[in-house]
Amino acid sequence: MYTVKLSEGTVTVDLCGGTPLFYRQSEPETGEARLSVLLLHGIRFSSQNWLNIGTLETLAKAGCRAVAVDLPGLGQSKDAVAPAAVGELAPGDFLKQVCEALKLGPAVVVSPSLSGMYSLPFLFQHTPMLKAYVPVAPICTDKFEGQQYASVQTPTLIVYGDQDIQLGELSLSNLRHLPNHTVVVIKGAGHPCYLDDPETWHKALLHFLQTL
Repeated sequence: MYTVKLSEGTVTVDLCGGTPLFYRQSEPETGEARLSVLLLHGIRFSSQNWLNIGTLETLAKAGCRAVAVDLPGLGQSKDAVAPAAVGELAPGDFLKQVCEALKLGPAVVVSPSLSGMYSLPFLFQHTPMLKAYVPVAPICTDKFEGQQYASVQTPTLIVYGDQDIQLGELSLSNLRHLPNHTVVVIKGAGHPCYLDDPETWHKALLHFLQTL
């Protein structure tokens, strides 16, 4: 168990027209982080949610560096212009620039809901930059073909709530074509299943990270 260091900052990427993106970061107070984790979020949420439910702290205590970014137009990045309209695929270079600016190295990308429009192009276009992928009922999974998924060997943890009968099941039907995946269904949880049951969410996430 590590002592946690929390901080905040901004990062600038070209694809947002130079307007800074806000982020929150947690890391072990001493020593080298074992993994880098990039936490994205849904349309009604922000990095604040990862702080509130303890995900940032939990990851740092487990020896990880975790960065939760407020996506363009949302949270404290609301002045940043998104590189694509909601529901459309953003350039894969967007998260590439974010990861490079934050010096994350190959990162575990946690991607709920809306953030699928950013994470899926990143996964397909810049596969080596992902250490692992943790989609949580993301949008845009139907914009790719089964054979595209089948070509990606990135370790993947698919998470959704069993009460999420729309995006949860739709995203699973597409993401299951990723060959190196496991599935965790959080009982009694809805679309933001990590908010409905943070304890189960953290347990599943940490167990997956230990396999990497």
